[in-house]
Amino acid sequence: MFGFYRVAAAVPQVEVADVAFHVEEILRLYRQTCGKGAAAAVFPELSLTGYSAGDLFFHPVLHRAALEGLRQLSDATAGQKTLLIVGAPLAVRDNLYNAAFVLGAGRVLGVVPKQILPNYREFYEKRQFQSGRGVVGTTVTLFGEEVPFGTDLIFDDGKNFRFGIELCEDLWGVVPPSSHLALGGALAVFNPSAGTELAAKADYRRELVKQQSARILGSYVLASAGVTESTTDVVFGGHALIADNGRLAAENERFRRDGSIVFADIDFEKLIAARRSESSFHDNALPPGMSFRTVALPEAPQAPDWEFAWNPPRPFVPAEDDRRARCREIFRIQSAGLAKRVERSHAQTLVLGVSGGLDSTLALLVACECAELLKMPKSAVRAFTLPGFGTTGRTRGNGERLCEALGVDLREINITEAALQHFRDIGHDPAVLDTAYENVQARERTQILMDVANQTGGLVVGTGDLSEIALGWSTYNGDHMSMYAVNCSIPKTLIRFMLETVAEERGGALAEVLRDIIATPVSPELLPPDPDGKIEQKTEEILGPYELHDFFLYHFMKYQASPAKIRALAAAAWEGVYSAELIETTLERFLKRFFRQQFKRSCSPDGPKVGTVALSPRGDWRMPSDASERVWSDDLRA
Repeated sequence: MFGFYRVAAAVPQVEVADVAFHVEEILRLYRQTCGKGAAAAVFPELSLTGYSAGDLFFHPVLHRAALEGLRQLSDATAGQKTLLIVGAPLAVRDNLYNAAFVLGAGRVLGVVPKQILPNYREFYEKRQFQSGRGVVGTTVTLFGEEVPFGTDLIFDDGKNFRFGIELCEDLWGVVPPSSHLALGGALAVFNPSAGTELAAKADYRRELVKQQSARILGSYVLASAGVTESTTDVVFGGHALIADNGRLAAENERFRRDGSIVFADIDFEKLIAARRSESSFHDNALPPGMSFRTVALPEAPQAPDWEFAWNPPRPFVPAEDDRRARCREIFRIQSAGLAKRVERSHAQTLVLGVSGGLDSTLALLVACECAELLKMPKSAVRAFTLPGFGTTGRTRGNGERLCEALGVDLREINITEAALQHFRDIGHDPAVLDTAYENVQARERTQILMDVANQTGGLVVGTGDLSEIALGWSTYNGDHMSMYAVNCSIPKTLIRFMLETVAEERGGALAEVLRDIIATPVSPELLPPDPDGKIEQKTEEILGPYELHDFFLYHFMKYQASPAKIRALAAAAWEGVYSAELIETTLERFLKRFFRQQFKRSCSPDGPKVGTVALSPRGDWRMPSDASERVWSDDLRA
């Protein structure tokens, strides 16, 4: 669905040199991958014979048995949509190759020989095999057919399912063949492998697979020989790994004696988008004279569902195991950015409004850390509470408690009379609670902060976050403007977790107030409270949940996903939480606001980028202010 393909890495049991046993074992696992709707499944290196057969590889009897086993496996793929990638020795004239065979539709579709043969310590492959380096543009006859044979093969179903193959040690080379395969168009690399297990070697292998997938902006699927290989001198762990552009997508438990399979649903459309827009991928070139042949595949089945997909409901929020470290790193980026601006502008104070909401709380924490970095006195942080018509006791009280916990003086300037005077000046009836009513307050607050900054030789620290910037949820030349916007690339969903991280680290009164701020409904507080004095104007009741908007923003910006795809992903990620109707109406609202509010982003203040999604008009996002959203809205309705 929507460009996702399911890939599998399988580790069968081994009886060294017993080809008939291996055929049955490979078919047992292959049938499971077919039942799961995989597009392709890779098995370990030399899995038809066992990797540890040693000098038995010289015997023609084993070659003949391997070919017969290969025929049986090939026949078993007839009528199946899942490709089978399996390892076996291949004798070609006087040479013997360690090769990977791609089987599908009842045929051998292509054969790729191993290029880098390990010949050190426990490995001695050059004793039995020849390197496939330089084997290009050739064919081999198998079962009466001429089959493409060489290291120059890229397998392509004519859609987006394109892959190449390298074998085990090829990955460990200085320039792995997979790097060239990616430049030739492969979006995935399958690696039939046979890695021995040593203390900590699995950690290195895992990082190598992840890093190579990131380097090629692709998917990497590795299946390594299992623990039932010969243990004469070494032990094989049966490591199976799938990486997706630097992210570990799936990993099995090593040393299992019953075989195993891991699956991952990989978004190939996302990989294409990353190569087009997120890197200097296309500035690299193949070596002179190198080219690739395309092996046509039957159309690969897309993943039947997203059972094995990475589709978190909050994609901006770091995984729990490293969340605290990531949040602390983001906090340091913000503080370092602000510190440089303070140094360069020779600012004496940091001026900001403290509303008791999420954004101003994070900005205040950043300002305090900046002051500490620059060894400025705590009095350099000038915090203001600017109550108006919609300010509630809860937010005002939280602002006061926050400043008290941080040791920051908080000054109150009530803007009510100034706003009423302005209404009189422009002839506006304050009983009319329209946009002018709201924006007069926002601009009055910004005017005060700007003037105080001038008065004290300081700068105004902006509080607006990425979610608000994306939706244009700010008053033009009001809270829209500042002298440095520290939250500009941090979405609302992440700010909550950043504040929770600070609460966990510092504890005490600060933690108590931070957790109440996190629990307070998001509101600009520009309309009067309800009769009970509680917040009446709740942003998420107007715009829709920020969790959804942030989800939409991530997929729209980072990988240019279509609205129809975003809707489907959101429905899967938020199943049981948000209805399909709410997701669709919120997505429609997101598209309209994202396009129609670009004019605010076109003149937004400087601020630090902390993640891969940002909306700075100077760097990350360049879009005309009068672009139409019609094409995207039509896609959603189609």
